[in-house]
Amino acid sequence: MNGLLIDYRYCSGCHSCEVACKTEHDIPVGKWGIKVFENGPWKLPDGTWHWDCIPAPTEICDLCAKRVEQGKEPSCVQHCQAKVMQYGPLSELAKKAEEIGEKVVIFLP
Repeated sequence: MNGLLIDYRYCSGCHSCEVACKTEHDIPVGKWGIKVFENGPWKLPDGTWHWDCIPAPTEICDLCAKRVEQGKEPSCVQHCQAKVMQYGPLSELAKKAEEIGEKVVIFLP
């Protein structure tokens, strides 16, 4: 079984994944296959800032089953500007997630 790993430590919030998904699946305005949420910004006690951009697949996401059948990556993975998304077998993604250790999620359709 395959899934989608999202390492949101480096997501820039560009929303390319949202646009690519909407275009690929002709998703109407107000709905998303993947949506980028923002957590922050706010100032931490040490003077640094906290601000995460978090791509989250929705119930519409089927990991681009038709594209994958053709040997292509899901549209969000292909178009991610920061390259924070990876598609592949769960066993491989789990190993990568363990190496990353923080701010990483694995999505299963």
